[in-house]
Amino acid sequence: MKRRLWSVAVKWIFSGILSVFLILYGILMKRVGSGTGFYRIWFLLAACTLIWRFAKDLGLWKKAPRLLKRLVCSGMIMGTCIVALTWIFIFSAFFTKEEAGLDYLIVLGAQVRKSGPSIVLRYRLDKAYEYLEKNPATKCIVSGGKGDNEPEAEGDAMKRYLVEKGIKSERIIVENASVNTVENIKNSSEYLDKENNKVGIVTNNFHVFRGVSIAKKTGFTHVQGIVATSNPFYLPNNMLRESFGIVKDLLVGNM
Repeated sequence: MKRRLWSVAVKWIFSGILSVFLILYGILMKRVGSGTGFYRIWFLLAACTLIWRFAKDLGLWKKAPRLLKRLVCSGMIMGTCIVALTWIFIFSAFFTKEEAGLDYLIVLGAQVRKSGPSIVLRYRLDKAYEYLEKNPATKCIVSGGKGDNEPEAEGDAMKRYLVEKGIKSERIIVENASVNTVENIKNSSEYLDKENNKVGIVTNNFHVFRGVSIAKKTGFTHVQGIVATSNPFYLPNNMLRESFGIVKDLLVGNM
């Protein structure tokens, strides 16, 4: 009896610590202010952890209909496999080696605040600046429209950032109508020859696979990823969100 109580206590302690960690991580992701509500997934996972623990210890799981059990288990296995598979694809693009002398860079937009580009976007812009400095013949398309929670269009803020760092204004083309990655790619393609120009998609490491895949689907013949870094602490949130993005874009035919 004591051994069983001790076992239950250990399981509850583990579930409690895990739930608290998930909630705290979700709060931190909310405070980052990435412009999306994806941080709520961590609160949902915390709730699922506690619900599962209650269901097991109160005997509710044993009493559940067999069909429900199969559906829940199948969903968990399928979800885990999808996340694992998409993460393999995402990681495969982390260490893409960039080619010198590209005709164009397309810098994909991200959250802009009153203080300027968010940290995620600054990583992309700094990588673009580094490449443009080394390749003076390369032109740059900065792509991103204005979200409801942004003070200005991302493309405008991105151009100003690069100009202030020393890139000549005439090398930068602004595309400021896009609201997602697919539109970033499609709208930017209007400013170049996607079948003949050599193009680099500049985005954070976790986003390179999807960005390049969408570009290839859009008709870019010579395209590669230009990998900007990201904050390792935010990577689990970004990677999980990217898994959902990949699945969505595959289902609707964007990749």
